Amino acid sequence: MTSGTHATAVVTRGNESIRTVANGITLVRTVGGMVLAVLALHQESVTLLVAAYLTYWIGDMLDGFTARRLDQETRIGAVLDIICDRANTTLCAAAFIVVQPDVVVPVGIFLVQFCVIDFMLSLSFLYFPIKGPNDFHLVDGPLYRWNWSPPAKAVNTSVVILLCLVGLPWVAAAVALAVGAAKVASLVRLRRIMAERLGAP
Repeated sequence: MTSGTHATAVVTRGNESIRTVANGITLVRTVGGMVLAVLALHQESVTLLVAAYLTYWIGDMLDGFTARRLDQETRIGAVLDIICDRANTTLCAAAFIVVQPDVVVPVGIFLVQFCVIDFMLSLSFLYFPIKGPNDFHLVDGPLYRWNWSPPAKAVNTSVVILLCLVGLPWVAAAVALAVGAAKVASLVRLRRIMAERLGAP
């Protein structure tokens, strides 16, 4: 859908339940990932760090798949997922920096990009009649492709970390800066869209 097409309302009227299988998976993977990250931080363990990231990433894919499969996509679930992603990311990043100090620059850039700029972008779906960022193609095609399409989400959440894990921190820093620039450009585009459609000052 092009940027000039208005979003189609996909929000179900009435109260949303937080008691869904998908949200349960989100909570379990978040607590599990955070516990493993804290242990990795305390013990300076690469094994526990990898386990923490795998718990976070696999759980994040599983809760999204479950929500779609069981028709449990809700706005409250989307917000929960967005917040839990940042909780997992922050603790895993802290453990990573302790275990491998030479990643501090790329991981630091990544944290600013993901936990501040991308956080604002991800929560912007609340301004529109959609269930979550995965439905942002109903609002604007380019913003969806840049931020929430499957390739964009993979780059956003894992490429910088994987590059650090394989010993390429400066390549990771360059990727993190490029992603951050794309996020800033996305914010500028989003601001224009909101001004046009919602009458934002």
